[in-house]
Formats: sequence, C-alpha cells, structure tokens
Amino acid sequence: MALQVLYQIDVAKEECEEALRIFWTWAKADEQVQHFCNTLVRGTMAHLDTIDAMLKRVSDHWSLERMSIVDRNILRFAIYELCYLDDIPPKVTINEAIEIAKTYGTADSAVFVNGILDRVKREVYGEERAEAPLPEEDNLS
Repeated sequence: MALQVLYQIDVAKEECEEALRIFWTWAKADEQVQHFCNTLVRGTMAHLDTIDAMLKRVSDHWSLERMSIVDRNILRFAIYELCYLDDIPPKVTINEAIEIAKTYGTADSAVFVNGILDRVKREVYGEERAEAPLPEEDNLS
C-alpha cells in the first residue's frame, strides 16, 4: 500500500496528505495496516532529500531518473525503514522490499533492490550489525 501511495505521489506530483486522502477513499485495510502505511509514506516524504541523497550515493551508475518508478519507491521506503525505524530488523526490511519488488517490479527488480539495500544497510549499521542474524522468531526463511 505504501508503494502505491508513493507511486501516486511520484507520478502525479501530489502532496503527501492529498495522496493519502485519495488512497484511503478507495483502499480498505485495518487500522494497524493504515497506520503503518501512513507512517512509511509520511516518513519517506519527510526525509526524501536525505533518502534520495543516500540512494544516489550507493547506486553506482544509476540516476534516480533512470530507475523504474516502482524500484525507486520501494528503495525509498525501505531506506526510510532502515534509517529511521529501529524496531524493524534490517534483514526483515530488505526481505520485504525484495518480495515487493518480485511482485510489482521487473524481472531484475529484486536483484537490484537487494544490492542497493545491502549497501545502505552496511552504510547505516556498519559491518558488524549488518551481518547480525535475525532472532529466531523473526526469521523469514
């Protein structure tokens, strides 16, 4: 859902709150899902300049404009999670982003998203925390 709203903002150049208002007039989700979606969208947009600067820095030979809109926005909200939502383990964020890329992106999206987010994870957490395994109950494999 966050991808859909961010896509709408990116393509239609809508303001964040207007995009969320329009989205929730037709999309249905329970309160917890709506809250998390709103958090991702608002947080991503509030930190967009910082997120895009990091994205440019870690994506060798890829400008933001050259990335597909889907991939760019998956990366944006995943970078927001990695940088600003400490309660979500980095591997969970990356695994979820890869799954979303497999579903909504191109054949190459999952590999691209994984590579970029791995670089972001190492930059944000350093080598030691970036390699830390997930607690058993959070393991997605």
